[in-house]
Amino acid sequence: MLPPTAIAFDLDGTLIDSRGDIVAAMNHALIRTHRAPLPGSVIVRFIGDGARALCARSAQLNEASDEVSVLVQHFIDYYVDHPVDFTRWAPGAQETLESLAEEMPEIVLGVCTNKPRVAAEAVLVALGIRTRFRAIVAGGDLPEKKPAPGPLLHLAKVLHVTPESMVMVGDGHQDVECARAAGMRSVALDSGFGSRERLVAAQPDVMLRSLSELPEVIRRWRSATVRLTAVVRR
Repeated sequence: MLPPTAIAFDLDGTLIDSRGDIVAAMNHALIRTHRAPLPGSVIVRFIGDGARALCARSAQLNEASDEVSVLVQHFIDYYVDHPVDFTRWAPGAQETLESLAEEMPEIVLGVCTNKPRVAAEAVLVALGIRTRFRAIVAGGDLPEKKPAPGPLLHLAKVLHVTPESMVMVGDGHQDVECARAAGMRSVALDSGFGSRERLVAAQPDVMLRSLSELPEVIRRWRSATVRLTAVVRR
């Protein structure tokens, strides 16, 4: 692997705890389509594979159904109007972004999320951090989504970096599997947002309990890779 020159972050469960707003938007969509709202603990289990999958699972519909398209539209419309009513930073996330900007400004940052682009942009703008990221690849931008490798490979191309020099940071097995398929390092965050068992089973390169541990991991990888390259060239 090459020294890390770019980091791709997942959004929900990694940089932010958005469960409250996702639940509110999903229940709004269910109510608008004359369905009963669901407990937040149920909806949270459906998060990770994008808005369409979330809506289909919540309404117990086939993902290809036209009814799901209506739910998705209600979900997105509400979410864009209420992007951060209940959202808060994930532990250590804000400090980690600041640390990376101060200590390693040459490393470019991006976001790779299955969240719809309009919702992802609305959240980042509302939090005042949109300009920290050179590029975003979101749900619906491409025909495939995480865990397929396409989103990360596309992000690497937009950022003008090689996959081998990019690190994917996320809290879901989708992030780890996507990184492996794209030929990138993976850092898993055990945030409690999703299934820990599936996250461990995906076999990330590193697993963290807090994003505050990330800068040290990146420093270690950069240092080790540089030393190894120097030895090989002798």
